[in-house]
Amino acid sequence: MNGAGNFLAANMTYIIIGIVALMVIMYGIIIYLYMNLSYMKKRYRKMMQGTDGGNIERMLLGHIDETKRVAAINEEIQADNRAIHEHLNHCLCKVGLVRFRAFEDMGSDLSYAVALLDAGNNGVIFSSIFGREDCRSYVKPIHNATSTYQLTAEEQQAMQIALDSGK
Repeated sequence: MNGAGNFLAANMTYIIIGIVALMVIMYGIIIYLYMNLSYMKKRYRKMMQGTDGGNIERMLLGHIDETKRVAAINEEIQADNRAIHEHLNHCLCKVGLVRFRAFEDMGSDLSYAVALLDAGNNGVIFSSIFGREDCRSYVKPIHNATSTYQLTAEEQQAMQIALDSGK
């Protein structure tokens, strides 16, 4: 024991310097841990903002349910959009109008041809020929931009205007 006491007495300065160095290192570690803990507390408070201190699991499950509900509504909206788009393909969306003078001895452009087509270039052409004694109206069906009936030059022009209006 005497040998250990002599060793401690001879090296007391070095032992104290070692203990002080160890204490400085420990204080540095404590300060580092305190700063990290403070940062984590701030993040925790920010995350818990808006809750009444209740169960965070309950809050997350509520958000998951809300997300599922929004996704279901989004699916419905997409289905409605597809149905509307399909319906619009069959609506008349291309129009062509040509007014013309059917007879040279008539005063103004009272005759006309109107082409009404859908997105698939199907529809009808209405034409009316105005004369001194009478007025005649015609309707010709159009399928894929062609008709089974002979089209007049004015009707063809009205159909071309309608086709060009859809571009």
